[in-house]
Parts: sequence; structure tokens; C-alpha cells
Amino acid sequence: MFPVAESDPNSVIVKPDPFAALRFKEFRSFLGMRFFFTLAYQMQAVVIGYHIYDLTHDPLKLGLVGLCEAIPAIGIALYGGYIADKSEKRGLLIKIFSGVWLASVLMLIITSKYLHLKEDLIVLIMYGLVFCIGLARGFFGPATFSLMAKIVPKELYPNSSTWNSSSWQLATIIGPLTGGLVNWLWGITAAYSVIVLLVSISLICIFTFKKHPSTYVPKENILHSLKEGIQFVFKTKMMVWAMSLDLFSVFFGGAVALLPMFAKDVFHLGSFGLGMMRGAASLGAVTTMLAMTRFSPMAKPWRNLLIAVTGFGVSIICYGLSKNFYLTLFFLFCEGSFDSVSVIIRQTIMQLLTPDDMRGRVSAVNSMFIGSSNEIGEFESGLSAKILTLVPAVVFGGSMTIGIAFITWLKTKSLTKLSLQDINEQTTKAA
Repeated sequence: MFPVAESDPNSVIVKPDPFAALRFKEFRSFLGMRFFFTLAYQMQAVVIGYHIYDLTHDPLKLGLVGLCEAIPAIGIALYGGYIADKSEKRGLLIKIFSGVWLASVLMLIITSKYLHLKEDLIVLIMYGLVFCIGLARGFFGPATFSLMAKIVPKELYPNSSTWNSSSWQLATIIGPLTGGLVNWLWGITAAYSVIVLLVSISLICIFTFKKHPSTYVPKENILHSLKEGIQFVFKTKMMVWAMSLDLFSVFFGGAVALLPMFAKDVFHLGSFGLGMMRGAASLGAVTTMLAMTRFSPMAKPWRNLLIAVTGFGVSIICYGLSKNFYLTLFFLFCEGSFDSVSVIIRQTIMQLLTPDDMRGRVSAVNSMFIGSSNEIGEFESGLSAKILTLVPAVVFGGSMTIGIAFITWLKTKSLTKLSLQDINEQTTKAA
């Protein structure tokens, strides 16, 4: 990967292999699982958001969708991390995805026009099913984080993180567009039928995994084990600041929850227009991530992380102020681009800093900080829109995101000078 000494007349520069992680069969199956699940999840987000706002016309009730998912995901996260560390990963994922599949089937049935349920009852039941999916997410994050570290070598973590995030972002482009288009052309029943099919394919991918028994055998009670994971995170300065930065930036920058309001009330578009808006951010993300397979942001990861979060906040402000639909799509594209840079950097740092026998518990703490910050941010955005009205709420969120990045820079100036190699060497010495 590095050039040999210049004095060697036969010196050759070997370029990094951008497809290195993809050469592992199990990693390809892992990407398939995540891709089809994310595709279904993103379709579901568009369909649920548009449906509930169409039924209620209340931004607060729209924000409650995120809160219903975040509460169980946060509440169960630490226990989910403990279970992920001590469980065989393939079997655990089969159980998790079976639960998600059942919830998706129930959504298909509940929203069917053949049942003729009252609108208020539909909204309440949908909140309950979203709550169940949030419970599954509390186990899903730690389980996949632990598994990914077992199916590729450590030296390929940056490459695998890039492909993992790229496939996720590609699904977040196709998912919203597909969900909005299917819902617009054929209705909500057809949309949920496609969602159930995609979750089924994702579940099939899991059956192709090898069994990965736990390397962690609990010697203490569960409370002591969970405490050990929490203490590790809070003793690692870079890790805790990375989690905090993402938590607060996404909390105040969760204006994506308000896109149904922009689509319906500002631009007067249907569910397909909403899908285009959600897909624009994902298109920016996947384009940037594919570029990062060759042009890594890891030369100065912490510096680049702060720059990316600042750009994320600026993009939010611009999209909130825009009155032109196509200009709004451009700013959403930029938002996704900046967000993808921060995702790649944070994932790589997390993989490098976490010991193998603590990956589930550390991922659980990470989920409490990051995994549900999007949903809590959606509730904050809905509440802000209720109090401040739509545009001021978005501008406020973007401004707070920039402020969080600035405060983090003041507190972590020493980290901005570190290269990825510096971080890896420090981690090796600590181990």
C-alpha cells in the first residue's frame, strides 16, 4: 500500500485496492442484508410520514413517529449490546429480522382499505408498530457492528466502512423514490407489499452467513458488564466527543422529518415529490462515499469531521430558506454529501478504538448517542415547527448544528492534528 524506498531502482507504488473488502463473500452477503433492509426501511419512512401527515396535518404528530422509534431503541440499547456480545451473531440477527418482518406485515394489514379502520385508530396502531421496530433496532445496531468486525480483517476496516455506508446510502436514494412512486401510483397497500418483500430478501441473506460464536463470556452480572462498556467509552476522549458531536448535530439538524410539510404545503407536491427530496440527500451521500473509496478523508480525520458537520449545518439553513424546488434538491444533495463524510470518519474511528470483546456494548452506547438521535431530532423538529413555524424551525436547527461543531473544535483542538495512522498507533499501544 505504500511506496518502497526511493533508492530502490525497482521501487513500485502499489495502489490501494478499492474493492478489497468486497472480495470476502460473507461481507457481500452482509451488504445485501443491509441494502435490502435499508431499502425497506426508507420506503417505510416515506410512506408512514406522508400517510400520518395526510391524516392529521399536524407537525407534532409527524414528529412523534420518530419519538416512538427512539424511546425503545434507546431504552433497550445497553441490554441489546450485552446480548450481542454474548450471543451467536447469525441466530440473533434471524430473530431480529423476523420481528421486523412481522411488524411490516401488520402495517400492511392495518393500512389496508379493506379493513375500513378509523383514522385515529390507524395512527395509534402505527405508532405502536413503529415502537416495536424501535425495539428491534436496539438489538440490530450492536449485532451488525459486532458481526462486521469478524468478517473483514482489521486493516480493511476503512474500506469496509466505506462500502457499508455506500450501500446504505444507495438504498436511501432508491428507497424514498420507490416508496413515494409506488404509493403515488398504486397506493399504500402496494407500497407495504413491496416493503414486506424486501425485508424477506434481507432475512434470506442472513441465512447465508457463517455462525459466529461469541468471544465474550460474561464473568460478572449484567449490570457490571454494562458498566464496563460505558466506562470504556467515557474514558476514550475521541470516541465520546465523536458520539456527542453526532448526537447534538443530528438532534438539531433533524429537519428531514419536516420534508412532508415542504412537499405538501410549500411546493404542493405529492408523495413522489417527497421521495425526490429524501432521495436527493442520499444521492449526495452515495456519490461522495463512492468518491471516498479512492480519495480518503482520513489524512486528518478529526479536522475533516468538524468541517463536514459545519457544512451539514450550512446546507440545512440553505434548504430551509430556499423557495425553489430544484435549488432545495441541490442543498439536500449537499447536506447528504457532508453527512456521508462524517459517517465514514466516525465509523472508522469507532472500529479502530473498540476491543473485539466489547464491540456489542460499545455499539450499544453509540446507539444511545447516535442511533436514535435522528428520531429524537425529528421530534425536536416537529415541536420547533409547531412553535416557530416551518422555515424558522429549520434555520434554528442548522444554526445550532454549526454552533455544536464550533464548541467541539474549541474543546478538541489537539485531535485535529492526528492522522489515522496516529490514532491506530495510539490504540495499539493502549491495547
